[in-house]
Amino acid sequence: MIKLFVGLGNPGPEYEGTRHNAGFWWIDALARDLRLQLVPDRNYYGLVARTSVQGESVWLLEPQTFMNLSGKSVGALARFFKIKPEEILVVHDELDLPPGQVKLKRGGGHGGHNGLRDIHAQLGSSDYWRLRIGIGHPGDKQEVPNWVLRKPAPDQRSLMEDSIIHALQASPELLAGDMDKATLKIHTTKPQRPKLPRPPAA
Repeated sequence: MIKLFVGLGNPGPEYEGTRHNAGFWWIDALARDLRLQLVPDRNYYGLVARTSVQGESVWLLEPQTFMNLSGKSVGALARFFKIKPEEILVVHDELDLPPGQVKLKRGGGHGGHNGLRDIHAQLGSSDYWRLRIGIGHPGDKQEVPNWVLRKPAPDQRSLMEDSIIHALQASPELLAGDMDKATLKIHTTKPQRPKLPRPPAA
């Protein structure tokens, strides 16, 4: 089962609505669903909440180290409570998916994402789960740093929020450790309603 849910982002009000903070948005929504309050914990360099599922402790974590040092926070909590990489889910923004799409996977590279890069280094493993929230790509690699630190347009924000709500529907399976079912639920999207044809012009 997933024992540590991590959302990646940057602390501070100036970053709240930026694309890079999509991981924070998901953890905030999960905390609301579970009726948990995230509180600062200096031992783990982040905002932390704890609950119990099937007699096991489950943690929610939002590192407050800034993105590039996310692993400092994740590693500290995971080491102290002896949480294995495969029991960790990291929720992060994903350039390679368009807004509105969300994907679940285990392992793999960091794809240039600085938060994942530091988690790899601190855990000494890439064998953790990732929930990838699509933010789209600006089309030019040079523009990526500005893109992730800007707020999405309202239509993109709405699509991202829809994908977060969709992925949250799999939280019971994630908490139970039924990752096959969680993957199926997250990767299955409802077909869009067909648009009604416009009446012919008079």
